[in-house]
Amino acid sequence: MITNTELEYKGDLYPTAVSSVQQEADSVFFHTDNNVILKITVLRDSLIRFRYTTKGYFSNDFSYAIDKSQSHGYNFLELIEQKTFYQINTSKLICRVSKTDLKILLTDLDNNVILEDELGFHWEENYNFGGNIVKMSKVSHDGESYYGLGDKASHSNLKGKRVENWAMDQYAFHKDQEPLYKVVPFYIGLHNRKAYGIFFDNTFRTNFDFAQERRNVTSFWAEGGEMNYYFIYGPQMADVVTTYTHLTGKPEMPPMWTLGYHQCKWSYYPESKVREITSKFRELQIPCDAIYLDIDYMDGFRCFTWNKEYFPDPKKMVAELAEDGFKTVVIIDPGIKIDKDYWVYKEALEKDYFCKRADGPYMKGKVWPGECNFPDYTNPEVREWWAGLFRELISDIGVKGVWNDMNEPAVMEVPGKTFPMDVRHDYDGNPCSHRKAHNIYGTQMARATYEGVKRFAYPKRPFIITRSAYSGAQRYTSSWTGDNVASWEHLWIANIQMQRMSISGMGFTGSDIGGFAEQPSGELYARWIQLGVFHPFCRTHSSGDHGDQEPWSFDEEVIDITRKFVSLRYQLLPYLYTMFYEYINDGVPMLKPLVYFDQEDPQTHYRTDEFIFGNHILVCPILEPNAQGRRMYLPVGNWYNYWTGELVSGKKELWVKTDYDQIPIFIKEGGIIPKYPVQQYVGELKFDEVTLEVYYKLGKEKSFLYEDAQDGYDYNKGRYSFSTFTFNGKENQLIIQQHKEGKFEIPYSKFKINLHGLPFQVKTIYIDNERAAADTIQFNGNTLFIDKDFTELHITGA
Repeated sequence: MITNTELEYKGDLYPTAVSSVQQEADSVFFHTDNNVILKITVLRDSLIRFRYTTKGYFSNDFSYAIDKSQSHGYNFLELIEQKTFYQINTSKLICRVSKTDLKILLTDLDNNVILEDELGFHWEENYNFGGNIVKMSKVSHDGESYYGLGDKASHSNLKGKRVENWAMDQYAFHKDQEPLYKVVPFYIGLHNRKAYGIFFDNTFRTNFDFAQERRNVTSFWAEGGEMNYYFIYGPQMADVVTTYTHLTGKPEMPPMWTLGYHQCKWSYYPESKVREITSKFRELQIPCDAIYLDIDYMDGFRCFTWNKEYFPDPKKMVAELAEDGFKTVVIIDPGIKIDKDYWVYKEALEKDYFCKRADGPYMKGKVWPGECNFPDYTNPEVREWWAGLFRELISDIGVKGVWNDMNEPAVMEVPGKTFPMDVRHDYDGNPCSHRKAHNIYGTQMARATYEGVKRFAYPKRPFIITRSAYSGAQRYTSSWTGDNVASWEHLWIANIQMQRMSISGMGFTGSDIGGFAEQPSGELYARWIQLGVFHPFCRTHSSGDHGDQEPWSFDEEVIDITRKFVSLRYQLLPYLYTMFYEYINDGVPMLKPLVYFDQEDPQTHYRTDEFIFGNHILVCPILEPNAQGRRMYLPVGNWYNYWTGELVSGKKELWVKTDYDQIPIFIKEGGIIPKYPVQQYVGELKFDEVTLEVYYKLGKEKSFLYEDAQDGYDYNKGRYSFSTFTFNGKENQLIIQQHKEGKFEIPYSKFKINLHGLPFQVKTIYIDNERAAADTIQFNGNTLFIDKDFTELHITGA
């Protein structure tokens, strides 16, 4: 491993003086005497790309991470030469490039330093493999904090940490373990309450050191490839996250059923066991939308086959499960069994689609089926072939989702747990070794799977979930955090991982509820369910080695808690669906760490437990056994205790008492929370009213409600409904205005409005400027029924 101390070795090479400068449209090229070129590209006024080469020319510019559909453009770009530096000005930033050594200084328009090079760009030749080990070091200021980098199992603030990005199968990983399954080389820095982001788009093994080895230095480096990074200026963390999410892309709307509760185990078989599980959910009235089939559904673990002893008629089974509201999701791994009688293997062999070693033979490795070859998903022709393999599963049998596992890629019984580094990849016409392709292998598999499922599920929307991912994978797939452990420590880890993934662009993520390895106590499982229902992806999954992990595997109290919280999630589906819409359209993370919510408050910079779910719900899980409550931090604003209705002011720590069947949940004042009736699965019920929980505030607040057909693509043709609710509370009155967009005809006719915290007795009610007569409106205490298409509700007090 390269250490930061090695960064100072005399073997390192540095840019020398600038010899020439040229501007071409949005880019400025700086050439040095020793053949280094720095290309600075202004993509937006607050988004600048820095790309270095040491060989006098740039290789082909190609990235799997960048969303090419995103348009870029700046308002202002000016290049000025000063005595000792060149200066690039945009409407939001000043970038100075030193004439003597190419060091970068970035400031805002008031010359406040945002980011500055320490050693800056430097490199050492990689004599083992060729090319360079490329390095960058920045000044780390006192009080500076760092966030992001995907699902790292460490404290949310990375100051003082070193992390490694190399996709690896890490069964039963532990706190602070590096590396893990995903590679998201993007971090957010926060200094003087101003936020910026760095996205180091390099798929080789990368490392980040946040002032661990040298107190005032943050550095990042890669074992090959280019020093190629994007600088994003906030100054709000929200601006940084949104810009990064636009840069690397967003998914399409998921079908609503994917936001329901999912049940999984390694493995549910035979068919009678699957039916026993699904029947029990319906019997106990615990809502559930998806049942998963792990590797044992296959014939000898051969992908795209069925074990006919366990599942004699999969099409019939899947159809009957669907009638009961269960969507079937099946696992597909990358390892293709070497078997001359296996049709998938024969096709790939005939077409030469498997990865090869440097000297020509196919890469061979052991996974579940035994000896396997592995498709090269970085080849577009292979991806097209792979997509076509899903026809039978999706079109004929009726499977609704596909789960990609072992795609780091994982290989058993070899020292590095993966491919040898000499394996060759097409890399979309940019041939390379596995050193470069390793970190994006899983993403390209998920991409090929997505393209196949989408093709054959049409006109419905696809559902893909992957274990391994690189930045940009969110365009194709959801994800989960891999093989965690049934422990209280892992409950803490899961909470942080979800917050971190959400601000790292990958919103549709969850953990294995209850833990994959080992067996949770009933209390741990209950506490994990209470947290997991507030994660975008919500699935119980276990290895089954230590016993069962269905909700009824524990006592009646756990069953009741599971039912209560899963039912709450189903009530909140319109709220969660709206969160997705904001994520997909505006790049807004669905889970917001407290530092994201209020970066001005230094108390939030090291908070790990509390998070904002959507825009108006504050969640704080119980992370210790035998808890009667917990201390937590309420951020800025006033908050209603969800269970008691008590209004509490924020920016302070407080003790919150909770029962076993509760966790601290608070609603931001002024928030309007939409709720559906509890359903056992999405689409089970036709209902005529939707509830709006309205929390009084003295002042203004906006809330949103997005709805469409819950599946399909008509929303792209304007057939959606997007309501903006503007709440305006005054001392003796409140006004709610609704502005609607879209052409979707909502199937229900009215809202049931529950008023919380109203400080006055209702005297008169006006709907769309007309006073409502007592005999024309249902009003009971603080509950009011109103036509869904109202434009203004005006309530005055006595």
